[in-house]
Parts: sequence; structure tokens; C-alpha cells
Amino acid sequence: MHGQGYAPQQPQLPSRGTHVTLRVLFVVLAVLTCGLLSWAAMLRLALVTRKSYDWVVLGLVTALDILALVLIGVDPGEEKFQGPGSAGMIVMLSTMVAAVAYYLFADIRHFSPYRQPQFTGYVPPQPQPQPMPQPQPLPQPQASYGYPQAAAPAPYQQTPPPARPAPARIHQVRAELDELSDYLRKQEGGS
Repeated sequence: MHGQGYAPQQPQLPSRGTHVTLRVLFVVLAVLTCGLLSWAAMLRLALVTRKSYDWVVLGLVTALDILALVLIGVDPGEEKFQGPGSAGMIVMLSTMVAAVAYYLFADIRHFSPYRQPQFTGYVPPQPQPQPMPQPQPLPQPQASYGYPQAAAPAPYQQTPPPARPAPARIHQVRAELDELSDYLRKQEGGS
């Protein structure tokens, strides 16, 4: 009457079209501002993946954008950039290219249907492997001269029962091999 209950509800993920729209939006935002707002794409990535590495990348991109603005702001040139202004633009554009490339790579990988699932919740206990049964010594073959003889019982050993019983055919083949080896021993000893 009592079952396992209902399965826990999985959060509804946005559709694939929504992911593509957000990717395009954040890439366009970074490119149209010449890299000034490339930190926004990194912020979205850090919030979605929740990896500490992505938070570090967000801090690095933000620091490089601020450095670029400072270099552009201290440039003494009035119509053309001088040394610091050119360096600031190179830093800003390089940051934009790197941030957009990393954002697309990490976001596509995060939402890929082929990625390996990460198990962070409860994992039910796994069955423990059973110990292997101890092999029992075989009785020593007796010279049978064609007459069946009863085998002496093996001494009592406390061993766990085998995982599955051996088929009767194996016992028959084993007995026939014992008889054959006895016959061959007689042939070698008698000749």
C-alpha cells in the first residue's frame, strides 16, 4: 500500500531558445561597449555556474576594465591617444575578446545536454560485494577398475555457501576426467 512516494520535482530550466537569446544579448552588450560592459557576461556566468573560478574571472575582468578606464582617463592627448590611452584601449579590447570567448565557451558547456551530471545530493547506499566462497578440496581419485566407489566425505569446514549451485553437468565431467586420469596413470605405470 505504501510506495516510495512522488519523485522530487526538478526545477524548470529555461528553453534552449532562451539560452541562445541571453548569449547573444550579453555578447552584443560587451561588443557594443567595446568591452566596457564585458563584466556583465562574466557576472551572469558566475551566477549560473556558481563556480569559484568564474567569480575569480569576473573579478579579473572587472579589474582590467577599471585599469583600462584609468589609463584612458590619464592620457594627455587631446585628439589622439598617446601611450597610456593606447595601452588602455588595447587592454579594454583584449579583455573584451577574452571575456566573450570564455563566456561563450563556459556557458555552452554548462548548458550542454552531453555534459556529465554532477551529483551533489543524496546517493542511496550501494550493495556491498559478497565475499567469494572458499574452494573446497577435491577428494583424491581412487583406482576404480570400472566399479563405482563412494568418495570419502570431506572434513567439515565452516565456509559460506556458494553464490549459486554448480550445475550437475560439471560434476559429471569432473568424474569422467578423474576416471580418465586414473586410466592414463595405469597405462603409464603398467607399460
